Amino acid sequence: MELWDIYDENRIKTGRTMMRGDPFKEGDYHLVVHICIFNSEGKMLIQQRQPFKKGWSNMWDVTVGGSAVSGDSSRSAAEREVMEEIGLEIDLKGVHPKITITIDNCFNDVYVITQGVDISSLKLQYEEVQAVKWADAEEIKSLIAENKFIPYHTGFIDLLFHFRTRTGTLSHGEGK
Repeated sequence: MELWDIYDENRIKTGRTMMRGDPFKEGDYHLVVHICIFNSEGKMLIQQRQPFKKGWSNMWDVTVGGSAVSGDSSRSAAEREVMEEIGLEIDLKGVHPKITITIDNCFNDVYVITQGVDISSLKLQYEEVQAVKWADAEEIKSLIAENKFIPYHTGFIDLLFHFRTRTGTLSHGEGK
């Protein structure tokens, strides 16, 4: 049983909660996080969902994603989800989401970090993840074209790789 905090359209907690799977009321939102971990070679750690996982079963996805549970902040949800799904402890103190996308009834915070990870030492959550591997942007976009990766827009993948080494939206020192 998963309980979510409910936010209004301005991302202010309403003080109400809902059970995962219950229908949303008009104007209600919940918090979702995605974490994209890159290595020093510029590859993203991606995960393959279990074949029995509801929604996008057997498909590849970014490193980790999931819903914040009641009481979670965006950061604590991201840290918890990474630990739960791949058994990796991360510290996001001082790290902010690179982008937030509002989709349907979700505020989706996307974290992009670079961290050395020995994938052979990861403890994959059986209920969620069947495999992990490192992939560059072209491999991910090929997997999307082959219907083997969650069908994100390829521009979103490019944006994630862009934010691996950059902050903000300017291409160079404009406006200085």
